[in-house]
Amino acid sequence: MAPGHVAYGMRASYGMNYVTPDHIAAWERGVAMPSLQELTALAGALWCAPGDLMGAPRTLREHRLARGMAPEDVAHSIGMGVADYLRMEETGRWTGSAYQSSQLGRTLQLSAPDMVAVTGLEGELAALLVEAVSTRWQAHIRAVARLLSMEKRELQEPLRVMHGEYQNLIARTLSRATGAATSGEEGKNYLDNVVQRFWECLGSR
Repeated sequence: MAPGHVAYGMRASYGMNYVTPDHIAAWERGVAMPSLQELTALAGALWCAPGDLMGAPRTLREHRLARGMAPEDVAHSIGMGVADYLRMEETGRWTGSAYQSSQLGRTLQLSAPDMVAVTGLEGELAALLVEAVSTRWQAHIRAVARLLSMEKRELQEPLRVMHGEYQNLIARTLSRATGAATSGEEGKNYLDNVVQRFWECLGSR
């Protein structure tokens, strides 16, 4: 459907008389984001679900919109003021308590990787994992468990496997003159993607 047809559908069926083809074009290009009401109307005009229009959500706001929830509903469910919650959406910086974080995950049905991403903990997790695979993984298991609100026993096997993988890469670098540069690059790439590898290992237990 052309932007004009979609805009007409939103005006005629949902009373959004201000919506123009320019709005539709801006949403399509990603230079503007529709509100929850606009997204719902847009999905209705296109005969699909709101989540179908967004692809894979990445930010806190996108996860909320994909669930079709108003900010007031999310804020209430996690025990937070609406203004505080909206500020976190706008800044992309999560400052909620451990309880509020747990409730957020349940309310928006976030996977562990999504939860870490939207609460801004990915950098901290990466730093812990780099230390774990490059030194003694046992010494870092408690910190990782606390950060992710997980049981230590759930993390033992993934961290042990990753430590072995990285140490094997380093051993190849040290034991061979030929190909050492390649092995060193492999080690760097491993650390650069350590969070992704962690989720893979955690999911394959």
